[in-house]
Parts: sequence; structure tokens; C-alpha cells
Amino acid sequence: MYNKTAGDKINKPKKQREEVIATLEKLGGIATLGQLYQSVDVSKWKTKTPFASIRRIVQNYKYFFKVKPGLWALISHKEKISHLIPLEKNKSKEEEELFNHSYYQGLLVEIGNLKGYQTFIPNQDKNKKFLTKTLGTISTLQQIYSFTYPAILRRAQTVDTIWFNERKFPFAFFEVEHSTEFQNSLGKYFDLQDFNSKFYIVAHSSRMRYFEQIVSRGIFKEIKTKVSFINYETVSNWHSKTSELYEVQKNILFYL
Repeated sequence: MYNKTAGDKINKPKKQREEVIATLEKLGGIATLGQLYQSVDVSKWKTKTPFASIRRIVQNYKYFFKVKPGLWALISHKEKISHLIPLEKNKSKEEEELFNHSYYQGLLVEIGNLKGYQTFIPNQDKNKKFLTKTLGTISTLQQIYSFTYPAILRRAQTVDTIWFNERKFPFAFFEVEHSTEFQNSLGKYFDLQDFNSKFYIVAHSSRMRYFEQIVSRGIFKEIKTKVSFINYETVSNWHSKTSELYEVQKNILFYL
């Protein structure tokens, strides 16, 4: 009896790891923590903290590797996914910036979807890659809602990600600034300031001070207090936590 219990303790983590590996394979060899939370079948895991178990499992560097905060991949699929992510040292800075732009757009779209908003991205971005999918396949709106005058609407539909509420009005706007100046994004928000919406600039944490300098210029004084800065790592954590909360709430609502 003692030996059986000891064996169970040894096999249990292995079975959980195999479940995570199998799920990652189905997802194309790469996934965010949030996607793993939603996809790994933990119903038979005898643990009260399955999400913590998933986080622990992917840190086994014999099988998994960390692409960036909250994004993990299988070592066995490294060559297969090399065209999707800037892994090699000889990848250009431009390739890395393009990856970051569509990646964080995708995270913001998925967060909005999980929160119950309808999500929109510009038409020119729909075919851009978000890991193994395209942005157009994960956003819920093919066309932007006509919530204002045509001239302002044309401006709005160039914003990287928009969340719409149930009344078909914009709840939040997000501009992902991976390399360009902030003036263009802030100019869009200046034109949209009369709406009761939230405005965000998403960029690397190293660019926060520069953002504060730009938004403090006199031309942007009317929107300075309306625009918030979010760094990449915060977006990643937001995505993971929103996915975790969604799964918990889904189970509670099921039992109610």
C-alpha cells in the first residue's frame, strides 16, 4: 500500500506534464499561459491550484522554453515555430518589433473577448499573425460600428484595438507603440476625446518616461489625464489573470 502511494506521487506530476505537452502540441507548439489555462483538461487533476501547477510545469526547461513573459513553447517544436517568433539572434530588430506589435494586439483582443466586449482591429492588420492564428480570426467584429460622424470614424478605425460595449459604443482604445513616436497615437486620441472611453498606450516599460514627456506637451493638455500607459509585461499578466478568472467564474456559473 505504501509503495502504491509513493508510486502515485511520482506518476502524478508526470501525467500532468504530459497533459500540458499534449495541449501545447494541439496549439501548435506555442501558447500563452492564458491559453493553457483555457485548454488544458485539469478536471482529473487532484489539486486545488491547477493554474499554479501549469505555471510550475512549463518551467521545466527540459521540455519547455520561455519566449517572453507569459508565453511558452515546446523545445521539440522550436524549429517548427521559428518562423512565427523572433528566436534567432540574427533576427532583425524590425522583425522583433513587428512580432511584438501583432502579439500584444492579439493579447488585448483576447482580453476584451474574455471580458465580454466586442473587439475590432484595423482591416490592414487582420492577416497579421498572432502566434499560430491571425488577428482577424480572433477579433469578433469584421467592421467597425458607425458610432460617430464619418470623419471621426475613419480616424477611429485605424486604432490598433478597440473594445465595444453592448450598446455598440467604444469602451476602450489601445495603441501598441513598439517603435514609432507617440504623437500619431495621441493625435488619434485627441480627436476621440469627447467619447466617454478609456485610452491606452501600450509599449515597453523603457518608453514610459518618453511617453510622459510627449503627453505633457501643451498640444495634448486636454487629454493628458485621459490617456494611460501600460507596459508589455502588465498586458501579459493581465491576459493570464483574466483567463484564470474566466475559467474560475465559468465553473462557478456552471454549478449555480
